[in-house]
Amino acid sequence: MTISFSIGQLASAAQTPSATIRYYEKIGLLSTPSRTGSNYRQYDKEDLDRLAFVRRAREIGFTIDQVRSLLAFSDQRDADCCAVMAMTSEHLHAVEQKIADLVVLKEQLANMLASCQGGTVANCSIIDTLQPRQ
Repeated sequence: MTISFSIGQLASAAQTPSATIRYYEKIGLLSTPSRTGSNYRQYDKEDLDRLAFVRRAREIGFTIDQVRSLLAFSDQRDADCCAVMAMTSEHLHAVEQKIADLVVLKEQLANMLASCQGGTVANCSIIDTLQPRQ
C-alpha cells in the first residue's frame, strides 16, 4: 500500500508552503503529481523525499539551477561525484566571498555609527556619508 498526500499534507510534512510546492512543479524541480478523481494533487513518499532534498539544498543556499543539477546527479547514483564536489566547492567559494563582503559592510556601518555624535539630522555624519559627493 502506497502512502499518498494531498498538497496540504505534503506542505505540512515538508514544512514548505503549498505555493512553493506548486512553483517547484511549475519549474520542473518536482514532477507533476497524479490527480485524484476529484482533480486534487496526489503525492507519494518519493515526492516528499524529493521535496525535502530541494528544501535542504535551498536552505544551504544552492540556486534553483544548482538544485536542478544536484537532482539530476542524485538520479544517477552510479555516476562519479566529482561534478557535485566541484559545484559545492564553487558554492562554498561564493559563500566565503559573501562573508568577506559582509565583514567589510559591518566595518563600514560600525565606522558610520562611531562617527555620529547625534544631534539633528542636519548635522548627522551618517546622512553626510550617504550623500553623493559633488
